[in-house]
Amino acid sequence: MRRRHAINRAVEVSCWTAALLAVAVLAIVLVSIALKGAGEINLDFLTQNTSSFGVGGIGNALVGTGILIGLAALMAIPVGILIAIYTSEFAGRRSGFVIRYVLDILNGVPTIITGIFVFALLVVGHQQSGWAGAVGLAIVMLPLVARSCHEVLALVPGHVKEAGLALGASRWRTTLSVTVPTALSGMITGALLAVARAVGETAPLLLVTSIYPDLLVTDPSQPLPNVTVTIFRYSETPDPVKHAQAWGAAFILILFVLALSIVARSLSARMRRRLGAAR
Repeated sequence: MRRRHAINRAVEVSCWTAALLAVAVLAIVLVSIALKGAGEINLDFLTQNTSSFGVGGIGNALVGTGILIGLAALMAIPVGILIAIYTSEFAGRRSGFVIRYVLDILNGVPTIITGIFVFALLVVGHQQSGWAGAVGLAIVMLPLVARSCHEVLALVPGHVKEAGLALGASRWRTTLSVTVPTALSGMITGALLAVARAVGETAPLLLVTSIYPDLLVTDPSQPLPNVTVTIFRYSETPDPVKHAQAWGAAFILILFVLALSIVARSLSARMRRRLGAAR
């Protein structure tokens, strides 16, 4: 018994140490970015356009990032949800396994490879554009949306689905009227986490929408300014002013990701309570 208690205690200490290390690393990153970037945040920084020389802002980059994320979400979220519904409710065991396996592989592909693929597909022979950037981000988001929504749909109790079928509803009607509404908050959580992942991606955008003017551009057929590429550009210059602005842009970006994560976690907690009540 002493040996078991000692081993149990050692494992507990190891787990606590690992968790504290993870939290400490995150805290160091957040505090470092906040200390170096918070002082740059002001109205001019958020509203002025980017500039290659002198003082500028990230106003046009914020607008461009919003357009890119919005277009990517419109492409990836509906398709990902449909894939999740098919694999969870209609696919056979073998076909469902193959689709999930392909999604896992796609999720593991380095984003620079995704950028090269989109570059060869949409940029070679044409020009860089917001559409190409949105397609690259949509490819990054798709497996995250599909897999997270599939897991949420799989958590819906079987008796809830069987009740709809027992009332005479068809399989697709039960799925749309019972299963999806029950899992809706969890599916929204998955979509928000995918958006949080895509908003910080740089590699695909460097290849397909990085050569843009220091102007406000809203036409997706043209290269769109975006925050991640702006951070990269500012950090590569020898100007200390631009370095400080890169920290400020990074601070804005991480605040947005944290906000999305908090909203996603709150929706996830609501989903667990709802499924607990359904069980």
